[in-house]
Amino acid sequence: MLAIRSIATPAARQCLRAAPRPAVTLALHSQRTYSAKHDKVAKFTGEKASNGRYTVSLIEGDGIGPEISQSVKDIFEAAKTPIQWEPVDVTPIIKDGKTAIPDDAIESIRKNKVALKGPLATPIGKGHVSLNLTLRRTFNLFANLRPCRSVAGFKTPYDNVDTVLIRENTEGEYSGIEHVVVDGVVQSIKLITREASERVLRFAFQHAEEIGRKKVRVVHKATIMKMSDGLFLSVANQVAKDFPGIEFDAELLDNTCLKMVTDPLPYNDKVLVMPNLYGDILSDMCAGLIGGLGLTPSGNIGDECSIFEAVHGSAPDIAGKALANPTALLLSSMMMLRHMGLTEYADRIEKATFDTLAEGKALTGDLGGKAKTHEYAAAIISKL
Repeated sequence: MLAIRSIATPAARQCLRAAPRPAVTLALHSQRTYSAKHDKVAKFTGEKASNGRYTVSLIEGDGIGPEISQSVKDIFEAAKTPIQWEPVDVTPIIKDGKTAIPDDAIESIRKNKVALKGPLATPIGKGHVSLNLTLRRTFNLFANLRPCRSVAGFKTPYDNVDTVLIRENTEGEYSGIEHVVVDGVVQSIKLITREASERVLRFAFQHAEEIGRKKVRVVHKATIMKMSDGLFLSVANQVAKDFPGIEFDAELLDNTCLKMVTDPLPYNDKVLVMPNLYGDILSDMCAGLIGGLGLTPSGNIGDECSIFEAVHGSAPDIAGKALANPTALLLSSMMMLRHMGLTEYADRIEKATFDTLAEGKALTGDLGGKAKTHEYAAAIISKL
């Protein structure tokens, strides 16, 4: 009873009323509205340079990042992909008391409209927040696209997995709105806005159309969070009316998790879309179905620019030893090429990659082989 009374003090009530308002205002000011029913969300607007190539900002990352980035560069060059790389340094700085990306890096990514990113480690004990989170916030990368596809030649307990998850990337439980109500009581605010929900949901329906899937499913917990998840679900029902060719339904998060680890195949014909926290958990769970994050591509999508990345760690213990597996970054670069409209090159490189994995003769140690990083890349190049 003492705790209940203390929470109900005037000061506490004032804290509860006032704390979220600035964050809500900021979120609403950063939104874009879509006037037409099929106004393209996150369309790539980059242009070719005078030499006929697109410039892509390259964040090699830490640890094994430079090694796996080099493999991607070698494979792109062998495939004669019309890409030129612009290396950028995103070593964080503290600006006005907050973690920020250097201005040169921001300018490069905004100019090129697209970036490829290796794994980044957040400096420990220097006051920095997650670099990945900082990048998403800096460029308003509102959707995280995570396909998970079984790899022939790498056996897991699950066969023929082919899931596609889209995670709202800017709000939800990750909005960063937390405060101490009274000593020993902390409140974290889950922020859901109509604008951000509509944006990611439209992207999900449009992506389903682009990849030929006829079903979109929202994963939620509106039974418990009736207002927040309820809003997300309500917006989904409204957006679905603009896409009559796509079947829409919804499923509770716990049911989705249970069904997926029991039998993921019924999800192969769907695009799943969900709020931030659920997407974080579920996308990593799906990665486990196919063998882990080392085989999982990822794209962070925004209206101004998009960043495609390997979501695994920087593995400093094997850095410089040519033991790293570049598959996740390479598959992420295939997503990048398709986003840029360079589908022909993406298909060629992807086929060579999956053929190499299926053949099983030049695999890195984490895949059960003995090949070095550059030997694996060379095997892919030989199949181009």
